[in-house]
Amino acid sequence: MDRPALAEFLRRRREAVQPADVGLPAGARRRTAGLRREEVAALAAMSADYYTRLEQQRGPQPSEQMLASLARALRLTDDERDYLFRVAGRGTPDRVTMSSHVSPALLRVLDRLSDTPALVLSALGETLVANDLAVALLGDRSALTGWARSDVYRWFTDPSERLLYPEDDRDRQGRSLVSTLRVAHGMLGSRSRAGELVRELQARSPEFAELWDRHEVHQRFADHKTLLHPQVGPVELDCQVLFTEDQTQALLVLTAPPRSEAEEKLDLLAVVGQQAMAR
Repeated sequence: MDRPALAEFLRRRREAVQPADVGLPAGARRRTAGLRREEVAALAAMSADYYTRLEQQRGPQPSEQMLASLARALRLTDDERDYLFRVAGRGTPDRVTMSSHVSPALLRVLDRLSDTPALVLSALGETLVANDLAVALLGDRSALTGWARSDVYRWFTDPSERLLYPEDDRDRQGRSLVSTLRVAHGMLGSRSRAGELVRELQARSPEFAELWDRHEVHQRFADHKTLLHPQVGPVELDCQVLFTEDQTQALLVLTAPPRSEAEEKLDLLAVVGQQAMAR
């Protein structure tokens, strides 16, 4: 671990990121170039003291999970992320299968979407990061670990996952999840995490195995769906997806027509979500 290089790199990258880049107000009395230390810490979900010690060449060696969080908070490119891992004494993540490093371009878009649910997904349907309204609507899926982070895995192993959809739409949703996984499997290969997920689900779910054998292939770019929320009831939303160039990550945005009942329910969820965070 090269403590001086790590400290200097973190400081330089922190100063290069502007508050607007991460959806923060600049403020009238801001004297710091770029972000403040406590802002980086909050974005990376760590204590300000821990981050300060890293910049002061103190503290323990950061874990890979912590480094991934810092890379996301500082909007690092793939090359910059790899350098961060190296100076911290960790092996660099695989660029194709690494799911915790979110595309900076998608993050910049996500940062500007505060009035509608939006989240970034991996090719395997894992929620990598979500805004507050998406958490209020869908729950904090980014906090899940292991295969449980994958939408398709939960769909075929956890019956409660299907309660989010009306009963008459569940067959379509299941087929769509499998056909999307088929796209990822074809792109990443049978020896990738996509292949591991397929084998795991084939062993656990006869329903998945039957759908997988159909060889249906489809990548969703747009959809219209009804989601059942336990507090506000059914919410009809339009879904739009923006993919990265390599197709390994996608920004999912859910919107409601202006002045519709669904828009009113999203406004209510925004208040409910703020109250939950306050508690």
